[in-house]
Amino acid sequence: MHELSLVNYIDIDLITALQVVLLGFIGGILSGFIGSGGAFFMTPGMMNLGVEGVFAVASNITHKFGKALIGSRKHGEAGNVDKKLAAFLLVTAVIGIQIAVWINSRLFEGGGGGHGEGGGAGANLYISLVFALVLSVVAVSLLRDALRSGGDDGEEVGPSRRIAEFVSSLHLPPVIHFGVADTRVSLWVLMTVGIATGYLAGTIGVGGFIGVPAMIYVFGIPTAVATGTELYLAAFMGAYGAISYAYQGFVDLRLTLLLYLGSLVGIYLGVYGVKVVKEKYIRIVTGLIILLCVISRIIAMPVYLRQLALISYDPGWDTYLNIASKVFLFASGISGALVILYHVIRAYMQRRKIQKTLLVERKLVA
Repeated sequence: MHELSLVNYIDIDLITALQVVLLGFIGGILSGFIGSGGAFFMTPGMMNLGVEGVFAVASNITHKFGKALIGSRKHGEAGNVDKKLAAFLLVTAVIGIQIAVWINSRLFEGGGGGHGEGGGAGANLYISLVFALVLSVVAVSLLRDALRSGGDDGEEVGPSRRIAEFVSSLHLPPVIHFGVADTRVSLWVLMTVGIATGYLAGTIGVGGFIGVPAMIYVFGIPTAVATGTELYLAAFMGAYGAISYAYQGFVDLRLTLLLYLGSLVGIYLGVYGVKVVKEKYIRIVTGLIILLCVISRIIAMPVYLRQLALISYDPGWDTYLNIASKVFLFASGISGALVILYHVIRAYMQRRKIQKTLLVERKLVA
C-alpha cells in the first residue's frame, strides 16, 4: 500500500470548506441539469483550492458513487436501465479504471510527496492535459450539435445514427443483443467503449461524457436508456474506483462529505431546470461552461511545468496564474448555475401565477 503522510492533505478551514460546499452545490446543479456527474467542474475546482490532482479525482469519484446510486434507481424505476449492457461494459471499465489509478499513483510518487516544488506536479499536469483534450472535444461537439439543431421554432434534430450504422455494418462477431436498449453490439466495440469510459472516470472523474455519447452514437440506443444505463454503470465504477484509490490512500473523506453537502441540494434544482429549458439551450450552456473549465485548466498548466523544471519563470507568477485559473472556473460554474436558477425561478413564478388565475376563475364560477 502506498505510504502517505498528512502533508498530502490540505488544511481545511471555514473558508476552504465553504468553497468546497459551493463547488458541490454548483456541480450538483450542473449534474442535474446536464445528466453528468459534474466532475468536470468539481475536480479542477478542488485542484484550484490546492488539492493534488490525484486526491481531487479520488475524492470526487467517491462522491460520484453515491449520486449515481440514487440516479440509477430512479431511471431503473422508469425502465431506462439495460443491466445486461451495463454488466458487459463494467467488466472492461474495471480494466480502464485500474490503468488510470496505476498511472495517476505512479506519476504522483514520481512528482514528490507534498505540496512543495514538484509535489504531485506530474500527476497534476497529466490530469489537466487529459481533462483539457477530452473536454475540448466534448464542448465543441455539444456546441456544434446545438447550432445545427434548428431555431426556436424549428424541430429538434435527433442524434445521428451514421456511426452506429457504420459500426453495425462491420459485422465483428460475436455480436450481442440487448433487449432494453433494443440494439445489437459487437463485443469488441463494447470492450473498447468500456475501457475508455473506465479510464476517463479513473483519470479525471468524468466517464459519462464518453459512455453516454458512445451508447447514443455508436450503439444507437435511445438517450434516456443511455443516461440510465450510464448512471447504473457509474455506481459500480464509482465504488470500484473509490476502493482502488482508497487502498492507495488518496481518498479524502472530508472533501467527499463537503461535496455531498452542496451537491445533494443543487442536484434537485438542476433536475427541475431540465424540465423548463429547451434541449438546444442545455447543450449551449453545457458547452460554454465546459470550455471555460478547460481554459481554467490550461491557465494552471504552466505552474506544473515550472514545478517539473520543464519551463522557467519567476515563481511569483504562480499566484497570479492560480487566481486567474480559479476566476475562470468559478465564473463558468456560477454563471451557468445563475442561468439555470433564473429559468427555474421564472418557471416557478409562472406556475404560481397560473395557479392563482385558475383559483380566481374557480371562485368566479362558483
